[in-house]
Amino acid sequence: MRNNGNGRVQLSGTSRIIVELKEEIQRIARSDAKVLITGESGVGKELVAQAVHGESPRKARPFVAVNCAGLPETLLESELFGHVKGSFTGAYRDKPGKLEMAEQGTIFMDEIGEMTMRMQGLLLRFMETGELQKVGGDRTDGRVDVRVIAATNRNLRDMVVQGTFREVKAVAPEAVKMLTEYSWPGNVRELENVIERCVVTGRNEMIAIDDLPMEVRMHANVGLRPKRERRRTVADDLFKRLLEERESFWSVVYPLYMQREITKGNVRDVVRKGLEEARGNYKIVARLFNMEQRDYKRFLNFLRKHDCQLPFKEYR
Repeated sequence: MRNNGNGRVQLSGTSRIIVELKEEIQRIARSDAKVLITGESGVGKELVAQAVHGESPRKARPFVAVNCAGLPETLLESELFGHVKGSFTGAYRDKPGKLEMAEQGTIFMDEIGEMTMRMQGLLLRFMETGELQKVGGDRTDGRVDVRVIAATNRNLRDMVVQGTFREVKAVAPEAVKMLTEYSWPGNVRELENVIERCVVTGRNEMIAIDDLPMEVRMHANVGLRPKRERRRTVADDLFKRLLEERESFWSVVYPLYMQREITKGNVRDVVRKGLEEARGNYKIVARLFNMEQRDYKRFLNFLRKHDCQLPFKEYR
C-alpha cells in the first residue's frame, strides 16, 4: 500500500497475487455492476472498493463510505436514505442521505452482513428501483444513479441458510441450460447485463426461462427447429447499442430520429423491445436506456409528442 499524495492509500506491489488483484479490479471497474467484496477484517476491502471506483467511469464523482455495523437500524436508515424535518427527535431539518450524496458516483457499504432483515429489504428495493424515500417521508424523492459496492467479513451463504440474510435470486435449471447454450456475442459484459436485467425485472424469486431476454430465448428456438434466420432490423442494432454498449437513448436514438435518419416505426420498435425486457415498466425502460433520473419525464413527453408511447399493460 502507498499514499497517492491526496490522502488516500492505494494498492501497490509486484507479487503475483497483487498483480492478479489489480487486473481483476480493472476488469470489474469497466462495468457498472454491483460488487460484493469478502474477506477478514483488516485485509483492505475498502482499498479495493476505492480502487474499483478510481478505475471506473465514475471516478470523477463522489466515493461515499458507510459502516453498516457502526449504527443501529434507525440511524443507519437515516444515514443511507436521509430524513425529513420532524421525522424523529432531533430532526430539525431535512437531511440528504449517503445514497443521495453519492449521486453518479459510488457508495461503499462496509459490513453489510450486520444489517437487519428490514434494512436488507429496504436496500434491495433501492437497488431494484433506484428510488429514494427518506425517513418520515410519505413519498419517494426520485431516483438516483449510484454504483453499489458492499463488503463483509461474514459468510453470507451460511447466514442465508440460518435465515439472517436475504437470499439472492436463483436461476432455474432450464434457464441455466439456455444461458449455457447461448453464444454470447457480447462476451462477459453481455452476460452480466442479462443477469442484472433478470434480477431487476424478474417477477419471482427464481429466474425462469420467461424472464430471459428475447434474443436468448430466440436462440434456443433456432436450435430446436430449423427456420429461416430473421434479418436484423434498425431497431435490433439500436437496442444492442443501448443495452450492451451502454449508450444513452439521447445520444443514439433521439438524434437519428430528429434528423429523420430513422422513422417513428423504428423508435416504436426500440420502445417495444424495452417494454418486453422491463415487463411494461417505463421507469425500468428509462434505466435500461441509460437515462439519468431527471430525464424520465422528458422521455415520456418525447414519446407522447411523437406518438411513440405504447400501452404498457400488454407487456405485463
